[in-house]
Amino acid sequence: MVIENKKRSIITKRIFYFGSLFVIAAAVLIYFDQFGAALISGGVFALWILFFQFADYQYVEFSDDNGLITFRYYPIAKFGKKQYSTIEFSPKVLHEARFDSGMFGLFSELNLAVKTKRGIAEYPAISLTAVSKSNRKRIEQTLDKILGR
Repeated sequence: MVIENKKRSIITKRIFYFGSLFVIAAAVLIYFDQFGAALISGGVFALWILFFQFADYQYVEFSDDNGLITFRYYPIAKFGKKQYSTIEFSPKVLHEARFDSGMFGLFSELNLAVKTKRGIAEYPAISLTAVSKSNRKRIEQTLDKILGR
């Protein structure tokens, strides 16, 4: 089974870049000597960027095919080069899958821990904020099934 949030990622990225209109508005306002309004527009843009960085929207692809659990993900709203990350492991070594949510359930992340020869190792958290609730539930059910819950 493969679960991805490609359509939501595209919409989220468009909304993120829509915020650049605040910069254009600030430039136009400066041209017309409206410095106060330009500062407000620039401040709104800064808050816009901070929100998207805090929310950490990510494109996520989950797969449990070929006898392996695979997560591929990268930040949606980021300036500069994308940092693609992949987590891949055998279902036999999965020790824990913890779903955490914050800010009244608006933000969600997945924490994975696997068994290794040296003990339990945790992967960095994967943000599931941009994944629909139904797909989050499907991922949770799949991982719970593997863990025998």
